[in-house]
Amino acid sequence: MAKQYAEFILRHKWATLLLVLLWIAAMGAGAQFLTFTNDYRVFFGEDNPQLMAFEGLQDTYSKNDNVMFLLVPRDQQVFTRETLTAVAWLTERAWETPYSTRVESLSNYQHTSAEEDDLIVADLAYEPETLNDDDLLRIRDVALNEPVLINRLISPRAHVTGVNITIELPGIDQTLENPEVVTYVRQLREEFRASFPEIDVRLTGIIMMNQAFPEASQYDMSTLFPLMLLLFVVVLFFWVKGLAGTLTTFVIIVFSIIGAMGMAGWFGIALTPPSFSAIMIIPTMAIADSVHVLMNYILMRQKGEAREEAMVDSIRINFQPVFLTSITTAIGFLSMNFSDAPPFHDLGNIVAMGVMVAFVLSVTFLPAVMMLLPGRHKIEETASSRVMSRFAEFVIASRGKLLIGMGLVCLLIISFVPKNELNDDFVKYFSERIEFRRDADFASQNLSGLYLVDYSLESGQDGGVSDPEFQQHIENFANWYREQPEVIHVNVISDTFKRLNKSMHGDDQSWYRLPQMRDLAAQYLLLYEMSLPYGLDLNNQINIDKSATRMTVMLYNMTTKTVLGLERRAQQWLQDNAPESMHNEGASPTIMFSNIGERNIKSMLLGTTVALVLISIILVFALGSIKIGFLSLIPNLIPAALAFGAWGMVVGQIGLALSVVTGMTLGIVVDDTVHFLSKYLRARREKGFNAQDAVRYAFSTVGLALVVTSIVLVAGFTVLAFSAFTLNSNMALMTAVTIIFAIAADFLLLPPLLMAVDGKEKNDA
Repeated sequence: MAKQYAEFILRHKWATLLLVLLWIAAMGAGAQFLTFTNDYRVFFGEDNPQLMAFEGLQDTYSKNDNVMFLLVPRDQQVFTRETLTAVAWLTERAWETPYSTRVESLSNYQHTSAEEDDLIVADLAYEPETLNDDDLLRIRDVALNEPVLINRLISPRAHVTGVNITIELPGIDQTLENPEVVTYVRQLREEFRASFPEIDVRLTGIIMMNQAFPEASQYDMSTLFPLMLLLFVVVLFFWVKGLAGTLTTFVIIVFSIIGAMGMAGWFGIALTPPSFSAIMIIPTMAIADSVHVLMNYILMRQKGEAREEAMVDSIRINFQPVFLTSITTAIGFLSMNFSDAPPFHDLGNIVAMGVMVAFVLSVTFLPAVMMLLPGRHKIEETASSRVMSRFAEFVIASRGKLLIGMGLVCLLIISFVPKNELNDDFVKYFSERIEFRRDADFASQNLSGLYLVDYSLESGQDGGVSDPEFQQHIENFANWYREQPEVIHVNVISDTFKRLNKSMHGDDQSWYRLPQMRDLAAQYLLLYEMSLPYGLDLNNQINIDKSATRMTVMLYNMTTKTVLGLERRAQQWLQDNAPESMHNEGASPTIMFSNIGERNIKSMLLGTTVALVLISIILVFALGSIKIGFLSLIPNLIPAALAFGAWGMVVGQIGLALSVVTGMTLGIVVDDTVHFLSKYLRARREKGFNAQDAVRYAFSTVGLALVVTSIVLVAGFTVLAFSAFTLNSNMALMTAVTIIFAIAADFLLLPPLLMAVDGKEKNDA
């Protein structure tokens, strides 16, 4: 049937070409509906418990998405008239930031003081250009001794200060809203630099992190994508030995991308950095089918067949294995739908669509165009073919030693798999080539970081935040956190109560303690809130009925393992020392990202298992042999195990990206096995060869193609390993390593296994 199909395609070359072009155009039209989402929340499904807890907390209090300006005076002195004037200027302009709800800095910090029986609430550094030296010393002393400010808006060394802008995006169209904020703050940064050239400026915060996602993808597209395409063209031209095959395959790559991304648009898939990497993965996948068809076409031409006869034979031999490898590859990528992170669903779906588009093109467009383009009259046998024949003889002669040696090597490398530990660091999702990563690292080392944990601490009664006993529990919890080495700063309402108590007692330092009467504390709080200016109220710390308060713990940039360990210790402290009403888990993006890796590994274990079962069933039926079908599982499963073993030896840390690699690569590594086994079984069944001769036949007919496709795959994923988005780079690097192990297993382990298990002289395969 495959032969008749190929002959039909070649008889109707122009019609085939026209239909393919119309088909690609119809799919590609969907690209107009593609959007790029830049919200970190897309990494979490709607039913993710950590996301639900975080959104619940933000519904109770104000949102804390932010932009932080870090101001770094070159003289490393914040408390000067010049620097404080710059802070005041920036604070005033920052209120004009789109969707801003709050601006906090040294200049507008609401400092309390006493004048007789009156509570005075005023900006800490009002009109800084008029301050004298004594005023500057007083402001410095207040700031460096105020828990609300230290390690949050001023560094202990007083060499860095921050202006924090709280942003509340409407959420109608974040693809426009987030960039609008970033555009404004970057313009403001340039104006600031022009007005205050002696102060360096850095930008960090959640809003800047959101913007870093699309910018990392744009960086990859502008640098890595052209390099990848150039690399593919060079490899293809070297192996295919002709302009026609190289050009046709290049067009198939482009059409596969257009088709897959167009279908993504039709299905309403919003692109994210992981799913956007499909543009760089699809070419790698798309080449494989074309290479197999072209390499067998070249082989037939070397044997003296005419062009059309050689193409018909190539399609006849390759149609089933190419279809099988496309299906199994698609299943492997579709298993990513089990991931707990929706962007990986989209990546898997887009690449699966691209793989199937590439398959259709390789058995329609490729043979038709190859016959329309001019080709050489005769193709000579290459040195590579002779090398492959000698390699086959080596494998056959050394089959016993290879079986034992490969088995021992595999066991040794796989023994290092347990050395891996689940760990991640979401700021390091971005390469240091990205400005946000550099600024975030600087912020963590010099002032405050992006990592934080919020707690909504419940008193259990209306107005309970003023209760002295509840306040003492909060104070104790905050003090416990301050003793932890991972913590930079704790922002807690009890500090405000202590400051108010001190101010209402004539600023006597001995009264810097929690009020002992609830009614008095409530009066202090009411008086203070009535004195606060617009935008600087306590809604970000106290809920509406004043029954609960938010405590925010700022952490150094750290790994997820450290974050989860700290949270477990915090929960144990609450269990041991606080009333039941306060037993709430921490909620924040930090907690969300810290849990996603473990949740993703568990979900992907199920996805990989489902994919493995489906692929195994397909192979058993397609290969027509239960024995060979199950034998194929060995070279299909070992590469991923070897890759994780090697990773355990060298790195030892598995994060969100690597949790999807096994499912993703399962379909890829099956490709080599299917092609080798299909040629082996063809030799056994159609030609009556014994096992050794069938192995020779498989190496001679498909060995070179497998080498070429593996080189292409490894090269493609190696280029992607230089991605500015570390999730993509780690995933690509691990995939490349897995593919290297896969070709080694298919060349050095599978043939000895076949000769050992299926080595009878008679053809009973």
